[in-house]
This record gives sequence, C-alpha cells and structure tokens, in this order.
Amino acid sequence: MAKMSFTYGLSLFFMSVIPGAWRRTAAGAGLLADDGTVAPTIFAEMSAAAARTGAINLGQGFPDEDGPAEVLEAARAAISAGANQYPPGRGLPDLLAAISEHQSRFYGLTVDPEREVIVTAGATEALTAALLALIDGPDDEVVVFEPYYDSYAAAVALAGARLVTVPLRAPDFQPDADRLAAAVTDRTRVILVNDPHNPTGAVFGREILAEIVRLADRHDAIIVTDEVYEHLSFSAPHTPIATLPGAASRTLTISSAGKTFSTTGWKIGWVHGPAPLITAVLTVKQYLTYVNGAPFQPAVAVGLRLDDRYFTEASETLARKHEVLGAGLRAAGFEVHVPQGGYFTVADASPLGGRDAAAFCRALPERAGVVAIPLSAFTSAHHRADYAGLVRFAACKRIEVLEEAAARLATGFGDRSSQRGRTA
Repeated sequence: MAKMSFTYGLSLFFMSVIPGAWRRTAAGAGLLADDGTVAPTIFAEMSAAAARTGAINLGQGFPDEDGPAEVLEAARAAISAGANQYPPGRGLPDLLAAISEHQSRFYGLTVDPEREVIVTAGATEALTAALLALIDGPDDEVVVFEPYYDSYAAAVALAGARLVTVPLRAPDFQPDADRLAAAVTDRTRVILVNDPHNPTGAVFGREILAEIVRLADRHDAIIVTDEVYEHLSFSAPHTPIATLPGAASRTLTISSAGKTFSTTGWKIGWVHGPAPLITAVLTVKQYLTYVNGAPFQPAVAVGLRLDDRYFTEASETLARKHEVLGAGLRAAGFEVHVPQGGYFTVADASPLGGRDAAAFCRALPERAGVVAIPLSAFTSAHHRADYAGLVRFAACKRIEVLEEAAARLATGFGDRSSQRGRTA
C-alpha cells in the first residue's frame, strides 16, 4: 500500500467506525482491510508512483492524444451555442437517434431511440444503474468473467448481490464452457459480459456468446454487456450478444464514447435494450447523476456518424501500438499474450523474477521508469494466486511513448532478444 499522510490515515480511522453500504462496496472492491480501513486503489497508488518518479504511466487506460477534430469542434460549437444546461433525462434526442443509427449500421440491430436507449455518465454509471435496478436481494447472483473490470465487484456488492466468477486463463483467456454452465443457476439474476475484455484483451468466440444466451434463457437471467471496446477488436469484427438469436429480449447493451473517440474525460455512455428493462435502469439512473455532459452529447452524435474509415483506422492504429508494445516487452524478457482487442496487453513477468506481480509492479517505476498494473488487481482475493505473475500494460499511448517505454524496459532488464542472438 502507498504511504499515507497523517490526515488520510486519521480520516480512515473515523471511516472504520461508520456503518453503511460503503463498507460492502469497499469490501467488494478488495479495498477494505481487516481493521476496517480503506486502502487506495492500485491505480491511484501506481499513478502517484508515476508522478513521483517520472515513470511512463502504462497503468491506467486513457489515451495521451485527442480524438477526431470534428468531434472536438462539435463540442466547442455546442458550448458556444449555449448547450450548457440540463439536457433531457434520457439524453439529447439527436444523440439517441445517432446511437440507434449506429447499432443498425454496424450490427443490424433495431433500437427505438425514444423508448429503448438512455444516455449515461459513462459506461460505469450505466453498469451500476443496471445492477442497482435489477438486483432484488442477497440471494441474487451476478456471474462475471475473472479477471474483471474493478467496478463490477464494487457495484455488485453495493447492490447487495453475490459475485460468482468464471475464470479466464492464459494464454487465450477464453472461458471454459463447462465452468460457465456450472456458474449459472436459477439464482443468477445477471450475466455480466465484457467483450472485448478488460483486462485480458480477449474477444469471446461466437460459441461462448451463444452458450451465454442459452444459459440466460434456461435460467431466466438478464444479460448485461459492457462493449466499450466494440470498435477496437483486431482479429474479427465485434459481435454484440444482442444480435444472437433469442438474446435481444433479455439483453442490456452498454457502450460509451470514451474509448472509441479518445474522450474518456467526457463520460458519455449509453445503454439500450427492451423498453421495460430500460425503464428500470432509468428509474435508478435519474437519481444518480440525473443528466450529464450537455455540450458533449451532440459532439458524440457527430462521432457516431463518422464514416467507416475512421472506425477501421482507429482499430488498425491501436493494433499497431500493441505490436510496438509487445515487441518491447518481449525484448525485455516478458512472455506476451497477444490481445485480440481493447487497450491492454497482458504479459507474464515470471521470467524476470516477477512471480509476485504486485511487488514487481511496485518496484517497476524505480527499476525501469515504467508503470503497469498487476492482473491480480482485477481478481477476487482467493483467486489472485492464479494470476500471480501477470501484468497489464496500456497500449493507448503515442507510438513514441511506447517506444520510449520499451527502451526503458530493455535498459531495466537487459535486452533479452539481443542476448538470445548472442547465444544462438
């Protein structure tokens, strides 16, 4: 844990005796210690380490360059035109229409923009609002694929449900169909699917998606999908679960503008699905943020209507960045698991003595001038050993930044590729 100031430590002392739902939320996220204190997240700790040491931050998944100029200009124009007050609760009608058009254009899905979609404060709010809306009590279970985006466990705990995990194992990080079938039962209220997957970079095969639909139908579960990397799939076009036979009537599809348009700070997301499910989510969402991002909503509508070339080039550019990062990691001695989509590359640090990835990542800024995140930060406590040597690196940076990170890693650990060349 990062060193705490006296003020922070004192505040945690008082927090440890305050009852409330925050405690199970912190526990679900793995942040609540046995003495009741709350630890900072590994992301905050490692970002602080980057600032302190001058290390290149490949820990958090945010780009270091702006998105398309026409999208940024549309936001400026909206601000100048006075779009600075509350937008409608469901979202600006033009953005709702653009989301509907996008789903039809790319996936052949028919979405009623007036009844079947709402705009949210990023995908994270959509996920949290959906879980709070759909969970009915402590007997309900939410099935997720582990490792998982860290907010999932926190939101499930806040909603009062039980988290049930299905492991994704290297090298391909594909779920085992038998393990999945065993995890889904009549107690399953939600099957939460992140595809393309964070943090592993996996893209689930169609047979797995079909099995999820079959199990959801058999056990009357709702499918909630997190598809924020939908346009950043490298090996094959993204397949939304809602396009599979029998899925649309029980699926909430979530996405956002942040990853697709490099505007993560705007926090414009959305969720679409059958009108009764959307009404349930909206009922909760309107008492969370109510609305958000008025001038950014028309800008995202512009983005969603960009021509196909933009989306193709965005995926190709990120794939190239992964290649640069992967080559640098291999040269430094990591075993790299090539991602199929998303922002992140997973590498095994065990050949470099990094069997304890958490300790390895804490030492990495000083040793090599690079920050990364242990994959164990995305697992439940009793499964961390299964991912002990694995580290997540963000590829969503400028090429020159990735090249500099590769050079630093080669210096910090020795260029293993040149060593192999000399001994061959």
